[in-house]
Amino acid sequence: MNDDLPDGWTIERLRLASGDDEAAPLTLDRLVVLAEHGSADYEVLRPDAVLSFHDLCLARADGEWYMGLLEADGSVVCWSSYGPDLAEAVRAL
Repeated sequence: MNDDLPDGWTIERLRLASGDDEAAPLTLDRLVVLAEHGSADYEVLRPDAVLSFHDLCLARADGEWYMGLLEADGSVVCWSSYGPDLAEAVRAL
């Protein structure tokens, strides 16, 4: 399971840092978009990692962590980048 996590991270570390005992990596076979605030426009992201924290997700694309919501169909709608540091992005959850 740790193979799906960024270097230096284990599932235990992810769960401890997030406070979510069910945090887990998700498969990449899903639509992940960055939605423009107040607009119907969006940009399709090509993440190399997607992490789930119940309904919230962090998706890493082009070295940046984007926070978003896991939709019922499995897609992820992100609203903002939280930078390149996973620990910082997890603290923002």
